[in-house]
Amino acid sequence: MDKKKVKDYMTYDVVTVDAHGTIRDVIEAIKNTHHDGFPVVENSKEVVGYISARDLLFVHPSTPIEQVMSRHLIVADPDMSVNDAARVIFRSGIQKLPVVNEKNELIGIMSNADVIRSQIEHVSPEKVFKFIETLKKLYGVEPTLKRGSVPINDLLPTQSKIYEDELEGRMYEIKKGLAEPLIVVRRPGRWILVDGHHRAIAAKRLGITNLDAYIIEVRENIELGMERTARTLNLSTLDDIKVLDYARHPLVALTHRLVRHG
Repeated sequence: MDKKKVKDYMTYDVVTVDAHGTIRDVIEAIKNTHHDGFPVVENSKEVVGYISARDLLFVHPSTPIEQVMSRHLIVADPDMSVNDAARVIFRSGIQKLPVVNEKNELIGIMSNADVIRSQIEHVSPEKVFKFIETLKKLYGVEPTLKRGSVPINDLLPTQSKIYEDELEGRMYEIKKGLAEPLIVVRRPGRWILVDGHHRAIAAKRLGITNLDAYIIEVRENIELGMERTARTLNLSTLDDIKVLDYARHPLVALTHRLVRHG
């Protein structure tokens, strides 16, 4: 866990409120996002405070945010270990830790849900970097990596089947905000799903159109081996993936055979 960094697990798309706004703006933000608190910023990025739903008790909607927000801020550095961030979050009793750069500009937020996700997540940054190295060796390209949101319906699957029981688990994680990111290759004209087929289908069933992902950018317009595999398997969209019943999962079948033989 010490090798895991805040920047690998924090949420990059952060909803903020302006320091020069009013409590009415905070109330609207809560209604629109269902979040229970927001970093307060000046000049769009500089973090100057934090305001939570409980700060709004008995406060008139016209009250300036600056008069109510907490100025005693605890923030994190993007290169801080997840372990250290977890200690700060749980020992201080806060739920969200703003992540800032050296200019005190907001670049993300680390929540207790992100900390939990870091513990159950199987898609480690090391796994992503190993895949990038494989692409370099096989195709002589220089991919770049970023973290962002990808469109579910545009993904080209590279796995022909998934299992219903795992799908239910991924749906639960998505609902709780604990889902790990996908691994996706982005090349000209195509989004290729490398890892996270259960999560992608789960999101589609839940009506979610975009998911968090490690996006590996390949600028060269070359066909990758996994694309040829997808064509061989007649895969072009997520709808082409077969969802197998729990009883057909190979681990379950093996268990049943062992029980019968015993």
